[in-house]
Amino acid sequence: MPGHYRPNRRILCAAPLLIASGQLWAGGIMIYEAGNEGSGLANAGAAALASDPSVLMNNPAGIMELPGTQVALNAQVILGDISFSRDGNNDFSGNEGGNILKYLPGSSFFISHRLNERASIGFGMYGNFGLAVDYDDDWAGRYFTQESAILGLSLQPTYAYKVNDDLSIGFGPRLMYGYFRTEVAINNNLLGLADREDGQLEYKDTDVGLGFNIGALYRLNERTRIGLAYTSKVDLEFDDKASLDNINNPLLNLALRRANPDGLEIDVTVPQTAVLSLAYDLDPQWKLLGSLGWQDWSEFGKFGVEVDADLANTDTSVDRQYKDTWHASLGTQYQATRQLRWSMGLGYDSSAVDDDDRTADNPMSETWRLATGINYAVDEGFDLHLAYTLVWLGDMEISQTKKRSGDSLSGSYDNSALHILGGGAVWRF
Repeated sequence: MPGHYRPNRRILCAAPLLIASGQLWAGGIMIYEAGNEGSGLANAGAAALASDPSVLMNNPAGIMELPGTQVALNAQVILGDISFSRDGNNDFSGNEGGNILKYLPGSSFFISHRLNERASIGFGMYGNFGLAVDYDDDWAGRYFTQESAILGLSLQPTYAYKVNDDLSIGFGPRLMYGYFRTEVAINNNLLGLADREDGQLEYKDTDVGLGFNIGALYRLNERTRIGLAYTSKVDLEFDDKASLDNINNPLLNLALRRANPDGLEIDVTVPQTAVLSLAYDLDPQWKLLGSLGWQDWSEFGKFGVEVDADLANTDTSVDRQYKDTWHASLGTQYQATRQLRWSMGLGYDSSAVDDDDRTADNPMSETWRLATGINYAVDEGFDLHLAYTLVWLGDMEISQTKKRSGDSLSGSYDNSALHILGGGAVWRF
């Protein structure tokens, strides 16, 4: 029985990552909330509204709108309510897994500095995509996943240039540190043997990838600003040993050994995105905002690690059949007093998977989000903000089948939702 196993498989995937700001689940597992004031807008106006240095995450050109030196510190927590319930077509024993996302904290940091009337620089440390689920070890879907997390931290220096009085452009190379970890149970009762306890596969690795953000901000008139931003893909390659424990089925052991044990390589393509945003000053108190976005999840391909074997072959990857997603949001800001500003927004993201392709390691669907928040100016150089977002995923049916045994995990995640609380502070010098 081998202690470590490295099947020579290239598992192609594209997943959002999550560390600094703890992001998770939208149309293609992206979340727009980073604890900043814009979290209260459901991403409406994200590439056109420049109220603090966090705008460089959505549109690098936005920091050209910020005078002097500004610093933003943000934090948030994601509280999940996502639980599986089996139905009559389920073939696996075990419990229902519990709430797979109880809570997830995060933070972010941004700074900008106006060099002169034509140029600004900035820096951001944030995580704006991610995937993390944690089931009970003995749940019914343990042969598909027990835990799965792909996490990332982006570091982005930024330069913005004012072309003329109406147009600014910005660019930021993005260095991403990625971490991948998964645990999955292995069925020792495969291939005709019975009454054997489960084995387990655990895999983890880190890598660094490079991409960029680019954007433009155009002042159409005194009341209207239009922002257009593009985020490139980032390639991450995880390549390390997969640790196997308690594989006591000799036929399964033989099937595993047939694969070349050189390495388990997982190529992750964090997808490219594009967003178009509008900010319109209706009057001195009211601002109207909107966004349309696209995310290239069709490159997601094969994601995750699970073992399925017969006497002739061993398979360790599953094609997730991901597709591109679209985003739309509307929001408004109301300057209630000189010190108090109120934000609210409504957003929609299409699903990156069809119902037939939903998997236990990433149970996602189309999402609606309802957000609100407040910003309070303590004095001219110091603001505090607080925001709340409800991310509604609704009912998500799942029927995931082992290719070789034909056994299915069948059920649904009913009334699924995320509650995101965030806040922070902005200093202006």
